[in-house]
Amino acid sequence: MAKKESRFKVVFKDGGQLSEDGVRQILVDTETGVNYLVWKSGYAGGITSLLDSEGNVIITKE
Repeated sequence: MAKKESRFKVVFKDGGQLSEDGVRQILVDTETGVNYLVWKSGYAGGITSLLDSEGNVIITKE
């Protein structure tokens, strides 16, 4: 069975699970190009789309 391609690609990662700041990642949706900021620390976390200075969603074109 062929391995399924992941829809999201990690393009940046900072921090670690054991640090107080947690892990910060930027993910890119390979279908739409939309960039997301993901933060997780312990049992908490959050996700939001990244915006430019004009409030538009950042889209990476490949």
